[in-house]
Amino acid sequence: GNQGVLEARKEGGASVTETLTNLGVTAEALNELEIEYVNEQGVGFWIVNLLPLILPVLIIGFFLWYLTSRAQQGAMQAFSFGKNRAKLFSPAEQRDQVTFEDVAGADEAKEELHEVVEFLRHPKKFLDIGARIPRGVILVGQPGTGKTLLARAVAGEANVPFFHISGSEFVEMFVGVGASRVRDLFAEAKRHSPAIIFIDEIDAVGRMRGAGLGGGHDEREQTLNQILTEMDGFDRDTNVIVIAATNRPDVLDPALLRPGRFDRRVVIDPPDIKAREAILAIHVKKKKLADDVNLRAIAERTPGFSGADLANVTNEAAILAARRDKKQVSQQEMSEAIDKVSLGPERKSRRITEEEKKITAYHEAGHALVAAFIPGADPVHKVSIVSRGMAGGYTQQLPIEDRRLYTKSQFLGRIATMLGGYSAEQLTFKELTTGASNDLQKATDLARRIVTEYGMSKKVGPVTYPEREDQVFLGRDIATQPHYSEATAQLIDKEVNVIIEKEHKRALSILRKQKRLLKKVANKLMEVETLEEGEFYSIIGRKPPKRESMLPSEKPVPAPAHTIKTDLPSKQNPAS
Repeated sequence: GNQGVLEARKEGGASVTETLTNLGVTAEALNELEIEYVNEQGVGFWIVNLLPLILPVLIIGFFLWYLTSRAQQGAMQAFSFGKNRAKLFSPAEQRDQVTFEDVAGADEAKEELHEVVEFLRHPKKFLDIGARIPRGVILVGQPGTGKTLLARAVAGEANVPFFHISGSEFVEMFVGVGASRVRDLFAEAKRHSPAIIFIDEIDAVGRMRGAGLGGGHDEREQTLNQILTEMDGFDRDTNVIVIAATNRPDVLDPALLRPGRFDRRVVIDPPDIKAREAILAIHVKKKKLADDVNLRAIAERTPGFSGADLANVTNEAAILAARRDKKQVSQQEMSEAIDKVSLGPERKSRRITEEEKKITAYHEAGHALVAAFIPGADPVHKVSIVSRGMAGGYTQQLPIEDRRLYTKSQFLGRIATMLGGYSAEQLTFKELTTGASNDLQKATDLARRIVTEYGMSKKVGPVTYPEREDQVFLGRDIATQPHYSEATAQLIDKEVNVIIEKEHKRALSILRKQKRLLKKVANKLMEVETLEEGEFYSIIGRKPPKRESMLPSEKPVPAPAHTIKTDLPSKQNPAS
């Protein structure tokens, strides 16, 4: 018949012939069949047979391995606590390297740090003459003045490995961890030497020792002791320079500041006008500016701003311009950004009644007029009844030049100006509101300082009676009593009252004489809400002061602008 080939898989346990016979195949037919046996091989066969045996073993094995590795990791973690957490920046891998070019202002600080850089680059020329490498440099300055930036610039200039760690990263819950991290950090820095270690916010660990109420071996103190011995202990042959930054030099332990540890103290001042202009120039490099942007004018309007504030101003201006779908940042955005940074955003949605608006207008006009008519007071720059942040309205005065010293008459003039709003309300409405509370608080504070800190009062004399000692928390002695008697306290209060009363009378007499102008300025304010310098001076019929931004010159310029903010009249709590 037809010779077909059939293939079948035979199950175990019975022979083929048996199976076929059972299926009813006769013996003759079986004899005629050619049957060929092929043994099954290959991977499949083994998998099918062995998997059921191996799989459970594998699963249990993996589980055990996982458990032991976790346990080991935990054990390792216990040991790695003492490792330092410093981030190492090696010169090769820094893409956006900062150099001294990127730091504007702070020229003296840069000069001091330049020496450090020189030392790291050419130690030989110093060592040959017998000069010792400076061990540590401490950067002191208000927040935002660019301490960390300068440290990064030093790293960029010196082209050496740079370890960056924050003071708080040393201290952890386990005892002794801080000290061992310090050891580890210095050991690693020595391996990479010459190197720089930068400890930011060193006051986290460098506080005065023995000032707390804790035990004698407080964790922070051990860390500090370790830093002290690492910096100037027994072995002195290291090429590691430590740069530290803090804005609270007064709380640091004296042992940190002795020669041989942090021998250099670099103070970074808030920038003056030239520095502010230079800082702005750096921050606007990447921004698209319109042609009308005058950086000098912005620098003039931002006395007392730190580098970080200025960066913030340029950024806010760019955000404003983008929100208005402009392609470039113009001077208008810049000046709005200054107000936003110093006072808070405009609050246009605040519904104020006509009555409230009128009171605020007279209040601000009062401030502005008193400022304009007091001899030697800083010129008025802007008067506004637009609410910003916490202020219901504000009057800005801008000094003509940067100042470090103030005279008594300037202070008194400033107190009179602060009381101008209060006096204007008194004269116009024969009624007082809560809006003046902030002014009164500031005026009283300044009057008290004239008497107790600056020795400018004849009766109290040239003695200072500090209100509160800026003690380290629970510092050397637990409670500080005032260092003066009850009688002195009474005298001080009386003198403060005399000053305030006298200036209040002066403000009132100015406003009585200028009643017509007061009304004029207040009405204009209710109409346009904000008066700039020029507009204000033209209303009162005077020439506005000459400012530097109008004429390009190289004289340094303004002291902190004082903005007199007026608190919002709050409905809920009339006492505020």
